[in-house]
Amino acid sequence: MSSEAAGSNSPRDALAASLERREVQRADSSISGREIVQVLTQIPVGVASGWHTHPGEEVGYIVAGTVQMEVAGGSTLTLEAGDGFLIPPRTPHNATDLGPGTGQMLSTYLVEVGQPIATFTA
Repeated sequence: MSSEAAGSNSPRDALAASLERREVQRADSSISGREIVQVLTQIPVGVASGWHTHPGEEVGYIVAGTVQMEVAGGSTLTLEAGDGFLIPPRTPHNATDLGPGTGQMLSTYLVEVGQPIATFTA
């Protein structure tokens, strides 16, 4: 299993301009054509990620704060520190920090190799 540090030649993440995102680790998956990427995201109070998708599953955990997670075709969730969530592949969703402090989430993605981790939807 190989691992790459953040700032490598991986495709640009569309959310990097609006949120503070730090790639924690990246490694090959045992599933052919997939890689595992783990990212720590900080969302300032009142900021929304914007509707976006991922080219694979997102398994997440709220580290701090309260985050409203809207998922297309599903319900809107209010997630607190300690809550987990799962976003299916290519499912549009939007995360907004409700405050009072900066929201933090740790997400692990099982995604297609060579694809951007996040892509904004129209």
